[in-house]
Formats: sequence, C-alpha cells, structure tokens
Amino acid sequence: MKNTLANLWHPLRCVQILNMGENRYLFRFFNKVDIDRVINGAPWAFNNHWLVFHHLAINEDPMQVAVFAIGVDSSATETKGIVLIHSAEQLENYAKTEEAKVEEFIKAVADSGAKVIVSGGAVGEMALHFCDRYKLMVLKISSKFELRRFCRTTGTSALLKLSQPKPDDLGFVDSISVEEIGGSRVTVVRSEDGGNKVATVVLRGSTDSILDDLERAVDDGVNTYKAMCRDSRIVPGAAATEIGLARRLKEFSFKETGLDQYAIVKFAESFELAPRTLAENAGLKPMDIISNLYEKHASGNAKVGIDLRGDDSEDCGCKDVSTVNVWDLYVTKFFALKYAADAACTVLRVDQIIMAKPAGGPARRDQPAGMD
Repeated sequence: MKNTLANLWHPLRCVQILNMGENRYLFRFFNKVDIDRVINGAPWAFNNHWLVFHHLAINEDPMQVAVFAIGVDSSATETKGIVLIHSAEQLENYAKTEEAKVEEFIKAVADSGAKVIVSGGAVGEMALHFCDRYKLMVLKISSKFELRRFCRTTGTSALLKLSQPKPDDLGFVDSISVEEIGGSRVTVVRSEDGGNKVATVVLRGSTDSILDDLERAVDDGVNTYKAMCRDSRIVPGAAATEIGLARRLKEFSFKETGLDQYAIVKFAESFELAPRTLAENAGLKPMDIISNLYEKHASGNAKVGIDLRGDDSEDCGCKDVSTVNVWDLYVTKFFALKYAADAACTVLRVDQIIMAKPAGGPARRDQPAGMD
C-alpha cells in the first residue's frame, strides 16, 4: 500500500502509513504541500475501496501504546546465581552490561513507534531513566483486570517478554493526561474514535453510602442490559410474580395426598418472603399486603404487586404494576429461584454435621501456689 500510494502521490518528502486496525490507517506527511495536495485531490481509491481522509488536529494525533504484562526492568534469573568479581574493572563492566541491555530494550520500543509503555509490574529506576531519555511515557497497572480492560480499550496485545513489539502488537489512544477528579489525581486515557467498547463512569456523592448505592444501581443496570441482550423476556415486578407462584403452588398442593402436600405448602409460603420484605421496608403491614395480593390474584389479575407509593388508598397498597412499568427480568428471576431451591435441597440432604471438638482426656490439675 505504501509503495502504491507513494508512486501515485509523489510526495516531496516521505510518507509513513500505520495500520490502526478496523480499516483505519494513519498517513503521516512531513511537508504541508503534500498534505494539501492529497486532500484537495480527493477522492482516492485503493483496491476498489474509497479512501476517506480526516485531517487530524494537533492534539488529535493518536499515540501508539506498548503493553507488557510483566515488569519493565533488567531481567533476573529464575534461580539464584553467584557472580565472582575480582576487580573494580570487572564490577564496572558488569554494571555497564546491565545498563546497555536496558537501554537496548527501551530504544527498541521507541524505534517501534510507541510513545507510551504500560507495565503490569514494577518499573526499575534504570528503565525509567532511559524512558525519560527517549521521551516515553510510562504507566503502571498492577491489576490484571484493569490491564485487560486497557488492552481492550486501546486494541493492544499484552506482551509476556521484554522485546521489541511488532506493529500488530501496538495499540492507539487519542490522548493520555493526568487530571484531578474529586481531589484525587487520576490518569485519563481517551480513545473515543473507532467504536470503543469500554467507558468509565465517574460517580459523585456526599457520603460513602450514597456512592455505594449509586455504584450498585449502575452495576445492576449494566448487568440487566447485558442479560436482556441474551433473553429479553420480562415478568411483573413488585412481588407480583412471587405471589402468583405461591398461589399456584398452594392450588397444586390440594391435588396431592400424603406428606408431600405439607412440603409443597411450605415451599409455597417461602415465596411470601419477597412481598413481606418489601412491605416491611416500606413501612406497610406485611400481613395485610399479602392477603390483599392473594385476593387480587384470585380475582384474575396476575400483574398486581405492591404499591410502595400508596397513591391509591382504595387498592390497599396494591396496584397493577404494568401501568407503572415495574418489571423484573425473567432470566434473573428464574436462576435466583433455581439456585435458592438447589441450596435448600442440598442442606436437606445432609445427614450429619461433623463438629470439631476439643480432644478428650483427664482435666489438668491445678498446681499449688508457688510451684511451677
């Protein structure tokens, strides 16, 4: 591609072409005349594909990033080694050899075009010295989950050994800056173009409890959306589903005979825990709410749940949840009930409980005073 377009454009100076992935290429010209001639001479095509150009501003220049899953430092042996040094000259040569190896690695990274080095471990002082010499930014990400998320954001492959990264291993970011958010200095990595799949949500709150609630709400919303992409079926919320299941189980228990009937009834009563908890947290009377829910469901409306607002006093704390769009995800409700029933059955299958007790034997006699 480079030779074909170079022969077509005939730039006054050279042109660099970097593959940024997702059918994006970075053309770097070294003469303003070449840039104007290429943009003004559009449209251009390559291999029956049109080339759409966008002239990057000064701060839009994407930076290449190299990610290493290990620490950036001089390599160490896996086992202990002994080095015998007999003179000061040998000690000086040993130190220079180690320094030359680190400089060779940092220079190789700089020659690959990377402007940022991300390390998954510790960064040695000697490596920082040469990174500063070759104008490289260094970031340390200790968490492997954060490092994996960073690789997804930048489209980078984490390298497992200290070597010169290949062009396919490098990623791109729009900008990296250090900003202050809420009194804390954080490193902000922006990669907004190219359909980025990772985003950061910054939450603010007056107390830690409020922030915990906000974080839980965001996490529940994201997980619900992910689950809806797999299975979009929904069921009535506000304990309407639990009361409906309890009512059907009680009706089924009447058809059974023997001791199984009592087990089914108790299993049906366990579903009343959800409406009882909601009513208690809302300051309502649990027994009245549960009896009203059974009455509404028996009349044929299976979408009646608890009305926490209590706007309509005639419904006695119950309301058709479909009118206020209160729904629960089917797949979440299904697995919650399934795992709860499996846990209860597992506990009931336990025949004995083995407890650790102190070993037996004669009790220690109290010695008379003054004797060791």
